Amino acid sequence: MSTVVLVAAVVAAGLVAGLFYAYACSVLPGLARGDDRTFVEGMRGINVAIVNPVFLSTFLGAPLLAGVAVFVSPGPRAWVLAGFGCLVAMVVITGVVNVPLNNALDGAGDDYAAARAAFEAVWVRWNVVRALVSTAGFGCLVAAVLTRRG
Repeated sequence: MSTVVLVAAVVAAGLVAGLFYAYACSVLPGLARGDDRTFVEGMRGINVAIVNPVFLSTFLGAPLLAGVAVFVSPGPRAWVLAGFGCLVAMVVITGVVNVPLNNALDGAGDDYAAARAAFEAVWVRWNVVRALVSTAGFGCLVAAVLTRRG
C-alpha cells in the first residue's frame, strides 16, 4: 500500500509540475504575443477552464498523497517530507499569489491594457516559481522512490 501511495504522489506531482512548466514555456509566451484583449480574454478563459475535477484532483492530490506517504512509507522519510513541503509551498503560492491575481483580472473590466499591466509580469514570475517548486517536489518524491527500503 505504501508503494502505491508514493507512486501516485509521484505521478500527480509530475503532472502538476509539467502543467506549470508548459505554462511557463508555451502558454504564457504564446499569449504574450497577442494584443492586450487577446491576452486578458485568453487568461480569463483559461482560469475558468482549469477549475475542473481533473486538475483539482492532481493539484490537491499531489500534496495530499505526499502527506499520506510521510506516514505510510517505510524507512527514512526525508525525501518524502521534502517533496511534501515543496508541494504544499506550490499550493500556498497558488492560493496567495496566482488565484488573487486571477480574480483581479476577472473583475478588471474592459480596460485590457491596465488589466494586463497589473497581472502579467507578477503572475508569470510566480508561475515560474511554482513550476520550480513543484518540480523540486516531484524530484524529491522520485528520490524517495529510488532510495526506498522495504
